[in-house]
Amino acid sequence: MKFNVSFERVDWINTIFLLMISLIAVVAAPVYVIMNGINGLEIGLFTFYALATGISITLGYHRLFSHLSFKAKWPVRLFTLVFGACAFENSALNWCSDHRRHHKHTDHDEDPYDISKGFFWAHIGWILFKMNPKPPMDNVADLRKDPLVMWQYRWDKLIAVLVGLVLPAVIGYFHSGPMGALGGFLIVGVARVFVVQQCTFFINSLCHTIGAQPYSTRCSARDSAIMALLTFGEGYHNYHHEFQHDYRNGVKPWNFDPTKWSIWVLSKLGLVSDLRRVPEHKILLAQMDEARRKADAMREEIVAHHDTGSRQRTSEILDGLTAQLAENYHELEQAVADKVELSKKALRRWSAETRIMVNQLGKMNRLIPNS
Repeated sequence: MKFNVSFERVDWINTIFLLMISLIAVVAAPVYVIMNGINGLEIGLFTFYALATGISITLGYHRLFSHLSFKAKWPVRLFTLVFGACAFENSALNWCSDHRRHHKHTDHDEDPYDISKGFFWAHIGWILFKMNPKPPMDNVADLRKDPLVMWQYRWDKLIAVLVGLVLPAVIGYFHSGPMGALGGFLIVGVARVFVVQQCTFFINSLCHTIGAQPYSTRCSARDSAIMALLTFGEGYHNYHHEFQHDYRNGVKPWNFDPTKWSIWVLSKLGLVSDLRRVPEHKILLAQMDEARRKADAMREEIVAHHDTGSRQRTSEILDGLTAQLAENYHELEQAVADKVELSKKALRRWSAETRIMVNQLGKMNRLIPNS
């Protein structure tokens, strides 16, 4: 399904703003750096603003306000609301309304950034073209009760301009005069907004197009370790769509998820509480179930399209893997049903065996000819 790009649907305010941001970021900012160089203050401010605005979107807008994955005291809420506004991605109230609708209607027409309408639409088209009719903001009643959220909703554009664009220019001016002000505006302000926005947009587009689906194939969401590096851990999108209320996106210990680590640190400092976690057995059951589904799909592919020799060799391996997965699944499911206390040792064993079998399935899939 493709989206309607009729002239009447163009959102001219968003289109002109994003066009200006993009042109200044990819043309004017590099020209400034080539002609004037870049100083330590500009590098430091760019780094601070990129981290502050990026983490405010992932920790604040996304995991705190959209999914209520934890509770936060007012300093955390205020910080993420102020610097979240500086990303120029709308108010938290609007952002969360769109995002909750995305999760409720993923890959369907009511999904604001529905990937089935194409990569461009999911990435940025949904911002450039008005939804028709415009969906009501009827899913954020809880956030409307938060005075800080409503304060930001009223003033987010002013906050974004003053804190996100004017303040870096003022700091640059006091450091090195008019050229410093220009550098603060171009590099710390505009270029940083462009980088943070594009990283956010790629979660909606790239993480619904390319990557692994270890937890579920019920929707298009995919895990991308590369995108996790660029988005403070948001790239583990398949897990997030399956367990959206978990404060962790990168649930495995080795997953790169600075947002998860930041929330954990803030909890130790007493600034956040009530961190929501999906029990490990539920995560394992989802992985086992998805691995069985993929094994069954692979068997059907082999039977339908491959010669007798290929079918016999691979079916025997698949039968063994499927049987082991089914045995582990039912063993774990029964233990949970019987309310047996699951030891960490047992969970580690099931997890390791599942990981090995998933890896075997991946290798087999690559080896099967013409699949």
